[in-house]
Amino acid sequence: MNRPQLMIIAASLAVSSSAFTAPASAALAASNPFAKASSLPFNYPVFDKIRIEHFVPAFAEGMRREAAEVNAIANNRKPATFENTIVAMERSGTLLDRVSGAFSILGAGNSNDAIKALELTLAPKAAAHRDAISLNQKLFERIETLYAKRDKLGLDAEAAFLLERYHKDFIRAGARLNAADKRKLKAYNAELATLQATFSQNVQGEAKAAALVVDSRAELDGMPEAAIDAAAANASQNGLEGKFMLAVTNTTGQAAMAVLTNRAVRQRLQEASMGRGSHGGKFDNTGVVLRLATLRAERAALLGYPNHAAYVLDDQTAKDTGSVNKLLAELVKPAVANARKEAADIQAMIDAGKGGFQLAAHDWAFYSDKVRAQRFNFDQSQLRPYFELNNVLTNGVFYAAGQLYGLTFKERKDLPVYDPDMRVFDVIDADGKPLAIFVADLYARANKRGGAWANAYVPQSHLMGTRPVIGNHLNIPKPAAGEPTLLTYDELRTLFHEFGHALHSMFSDVSYPRFAGTAVPRDYVEFPSQVNEMWSLWPEVLGNYAKHYKTGEPMPKELLDKVIGSKQFNEGYRTTENLASSILDQRWHQLDAAHIPTDVLAFEAAAMKDAGVDFAPVPPRYRSTYFSHVFSGGYSAGYYGYLWSEKLDADTVEWFKENGGLSRKNGDHFRKTLLSKGGTLDAMQMYRNFRGRDATIEPLLERRGLNAR
Repeated sequence: MNRPQLMIIAASLAVSSSAFTAPASAALAASNPFAKASSLPFNYPVFDKIRIEHFVPAFAEGMRREAAEVNAIANNRKPATFENTIVAMERSGTLLDRVSGAFSILGAGNSNDAIKALELTLAPKAAAHRDAISLNQKLFERIETLYAKRDKLGLDAEAAFLLERYHKDFIRAGARLNAADKRKLKAYNAELATLQATFSQNVQGEAKAAALVVDSRAELDGMPEAAIDAAAANASQNGLEGKFMLAVTNTTGQAAMAVLTNRAVRQRLQEASMGRGSHGGKFDNTGVVLRLATLRAERAALLGYPNHAAYVLDDQTAKDTGSVNKLLAELVKPAVANARKEAADIQAMIDAGKGGFQLAAHDWAFYSDKVRAQRFNFDQSQLRPYFELNNVLTNGVFYAAGQLYGLTFKERKDLPVYDPDMRVFDVIDADGKPLAIFVADLYARANKRGGAWANAYVPQSHLMGTRPVIGNHLNIPKPAAGEPTLLTYDELRTLFHEFGHALHSMFSDVSYPRFAGTAVPRDYVEFPSQVNEMWSLWPEVLGNYAKHYKTGEPMPKELLDKVIGSKQFNEGYRTTENLASSILDQRWHQLDAAHIPTDVLAFEAAAMKDAGVDFAPVPPRYRSTYFSHVFSGGYSAGYYGYLWSEKLDADTVEWFKENGGLSRKNGDHFRKTLLSKGGTLDAMQMYRNFRGRDATIEPLLERRGLNAR
């Protein structure tokens, strides 16, 4: 079974599984699309056949079958062997993997009220099902027996590491607890799963409930006409004919803040964004946050850890809270100092224009673009005509992958999708053989969660004979019919970033599902995707795609030089907002249960002041009540991982530069030593195998402009 995927699903969908248990004689109806593996290429999901009514019986039968398979392994009278225990576990749960994977994809990318209701029902059931396996004493005894004699089993390196991981996974899941504590743990996990699903749904609900409604087109001055038209259509669809509605999603900063000329409207948008989940009402998340923090702390104590962060970090490359705290603390002073310098530049511009006000958070994006325009003689809006989506994807993202790895991409129209805007591509390897299928779901929708992410629709595994089907999901605003999709630089960078995750999964060359693709530590998983961002501004790549959508003329060299020259611009802001969220995540999760506060916003304010990141013009990228990464996703106590991974990323970029940049030799080395390995060995050893040494922090400090103290 693809264990990391189901563990994430159990956490993010987040029951007693008796409600889902079918009679032993029951079988899933042949008409149910989950009854057998998809016959489409690479077992591509049959999205055209899946209906909401198929999920409940498929989950029930999937859980029943896996429970039976696991019990057969645990109760096997033959002595434990690697094949009849560990490999048998890897082969188990295939039906549940199919239904869980599809449900997770649709829940994030194409949700509706029925899916949301089922999420809340399934969440504790999935958690209980996982607990029944992880806390199976007979099964753990077989694993422990094998682990005790692991050096005598003659296992290859991947198999030996798999046994080690199973042993550690089961211990971390509570296998050594006594019966009473196991019952406690099951109760914690069930409630946590439900709360995480509730948190996620509240965040989605607030995107509409907290939307900014304005009365006139004039109030949206500065926004592109197409965006204003979309706001009018959004209002009309919600019964507000003649008004304009801006949804509030994802990060604290909203895209419109950079262009809205009306300061009062910017302020209202900022307040709507920062108030999400904390102003009472149906979607308030303050109580959910406090209960999640409490339960996580209590569960960590039950498992023998001082707090939830210590529990999480014990299984990451950082290893302990001290290492994470040290990294974050070292970055705070130079980051905030840079942010204050940037703020002074913005304030000078406001004063020069006789603005008569002090810089506030809702002014930053609007005026920083003006400072950029003044300093570098260009603003980011000049870039968009050169960043047409299809051209960026095919002649930028795909082109770079071709130059580095020899890949080619062929679009196909015959495979089913759950939204008509999705695109599907065959990925052909350098040897001419099919490697993967890539799915691009790039446009924002009302029923799609915010942000950007990658999904393994089908993970690679030699044992299971599966090849990768990988999806990238973004939230690029869809223009009016007939209009081009012109990207901002941030959207461009995100497109390259998410494709880095896709490459990590496409190149997976592992035997066991447990190790497929991105099944690596959370504080390492962002590293390959961050590396892929470098190619977005690599001259050879940018020259291949950055062409005016009307004329086909390449981006002028002087504009390209300005883009590259301004790469460090606003890095104080970007680093500080990221640090603030990372620190909030750690402060919540380094608490023990006795010290959980009663006021979420007061705790936030105190934590940021104590850490030295309480600079009002730069609020945290995410506040607690809409911090989905850590309160409903898989990044609890792990948001620091973006910065941790960037240390590896920046060092890797230097390696590419030192070795000639964009070349098949370099790409093949990166693929062979790192991207293809999945989770088959210690992540930092993997890095050393690629780089020849550990990463140094100097390239990161220089990139972010933090080396000038």
